[in-house]
Amino acid sequence: MIRPSAMLALSATLAASAAPALAQAAPPPVAGQSSGRSQISLEQRMLMRCSAAFALAHARRQSGEGAAARLPDPGPRGRDFFVRSAARVMDEAGLTREQIAAELAAEARDLARGDTLAQVMPACMGLLAPDIDRQ
Repeated sequence: MIRPSAMLALSATLAASAAPALAQAAPPPVAGQSSGRSQISLEQRMLMRCSAAFALAHARRQSGEGAAARLPDPGPRGRDFFVRSAARVMDEAGLTREQIAAELAAEARDLARGDTLAQVMPACMGLLAPDIDRQ
């Protein structure tokens, strides 16, 4: 199992690089290296999609993008979801860190198109554990 600190580092890297990376075209696939897309189940893809949504929403909020203020804020629960989901998919599907990163980047690119991020955020927010401190 991957260490939570390593997944937090991956989360921070993805969030920090999401905005500029999304402006670029997707790189061509490397020979002999799969993104993992064909190796994961629908449930695992949903976990990756919501993880990417939380990271992208966080990156947009941090950059001060005006439209990001209208997105729900997943906060620390979103970060925890990202870490746990990436580790789970990595373990269940037998993917490498590079394949997980490629999967997350592909989802982030898709979410950055149009208003896709705003459309998926409500469903993804429903996957987060309740915040007990707010009661």
